[in-house]
Amino acid sequence: MSGTVPRGPRRDVRHDERGSAVVEFVTLAVLLLIPLVYLVLMLGRVQAGAYAVSQAAREAGRAYVTADSGEDAAARARAAADLAFADQRFEGVGRLELACDGTPCLRPDGRVRTTATVRVPLPLVPAFVREVVPLSVPVSADHVSTVDRFRGFP
Repeated sequence: MSGTVPRGPRRDVRHDERGSAVVEFVTLAVLLLIPLVYLVLMLGRVQAGAYAVSQAAREAGRAYVTADSGEDAAARARAAADLAFADQRFEGVGRLELACDGTPCLRPDGRVRTTATVRVPLPLVPAFVREVVPLSVPVSADHVSTVDRFRGFP
C-alpha cells in the first residue's frame, strides 16, 4: 500500500452534448440565410429596374417615331415610358430623355435616341437611413429608333 492514494467515488466528467449540433446548425443557417435572402431581394429589384428601363426606352422610341405629328410624339413617348415603369412598380420614379439627330425629328430616316433612367432603392431600408445615405442603384438604358424612310414630312 505504499504509494497509492485513496480515491473517493468516481465521477463521470463527460458532459451530455446531445442536441447541440441542431442548435449550432440553426444558428449558422440563420446567420447565413438572412444575408442570402436579402441579396436575392436586392438582385430581384435591380433586375426589375433593368427590365423597366429597357422596356421604357424601347417603347418610348417606338411611340415617338410612329406619332402623326411632332407635337404628339413627346407626349406619346412619355405615356409609353410611364406604362413600362408602372409595369415593374417604378411609377413616378423613372425618367425619360429624348434626343433627335436633326430638325424636324420626324423626318424620313431621322433617328431618335431615348434614354430611360431609374434609381432602384435597396429593399427593407428605413426612410430615415435613406435621407442620410443614398442607398439606391442607378439603372439606365438607351434605344435608338429610326423614323420610317417612306414617311412624308410632318
